[in-house]
Amino acid sequence: MRTIEGKNPVKEALRSGAKVTEVYISNSAKDKETAKIIELCRQNGVVVKFVDKSKIDKMAQTKNPQGVIAIAREFEYCDIDDILAEARQRGETPFLVLLDGITDPQNFGSIIRSAHLCGAHGIVIEARNSCPVTPAVEKASAGAVEYMKIARVVNLRRTIEELKEKGIWVFATDASGPKPVYECDFTIPTCIVIGSEGKGISRLVKEGADFLIKIPQKGYVNSFNASVAAGIIFFEVLKQRLKEGEIKGALNG
Repeated sequence: MRTIEGKNPVKEALRSGAKVTEVYISNSAKDKETAKIIELCRQNGVVVKFVDKSKIDKMAQTKNPQGVIAIAREFEYCDIDDILAEARQRGETPFLVLLDGITDPQNFGSIIRSAHLCGAHGIVIEARNSCPVTPAVEKASAGAVEYMKIARVVNLRRTIEELKEKGIWVFATDASGPKPVYECDFTIPTCIVIGSEGKGISRLVKEGADFLIKIPQKGYVNSFNASVAAGIIFFEVLKQRLKEGEIKGALNG
């Protein structure tokens, strides 16, 4: 079992149909968001337990659970084919994200949130040397993780080759890459590779990519934060696909 902590993550877990078994709520919580959570629990037949805030704080794995914790089944990872099936179901050209060495839960959660908002069909992470889905990731994603397909693979380079065989073009971000992100065509089947802030993208992953791309920048700091860079590139994908009229049910501001 896992804990989902904070008002937005719990609310989105209940809305998404995640297998929540019970929700603990602080006796002192009287706000509108908590009332929405209680109503969603009622609609979904989820048991609500009102307890002292101190009990919730002891249960929490994050610093501020906001007086709300849900208990749910472990996060279910998927396969690459499940992500591609999601794209087919939406009637859209595949848009995947591959993370190479992202170990910080805040960055991972933020990337999930941006990927979801920009229409990505799924995220690929490595089983080792990568942050898994944790309560901190759930919270940083503001609940977006409940709507995102995430695949864990053994070998990223092998996965890239598999994607290319399936007709996916791989764009790896690199500060010294020759191609600016705004000159790329993201209306084709696309996989965006984001590397860690410290080491960037590993050599084998970089060698497997079809394109090395960069975000033009000024200033003296070496590079963007990984989640910020991801958001900039994901939005460019969304912008191009909106122009093509492809994204179904796009968010309206």
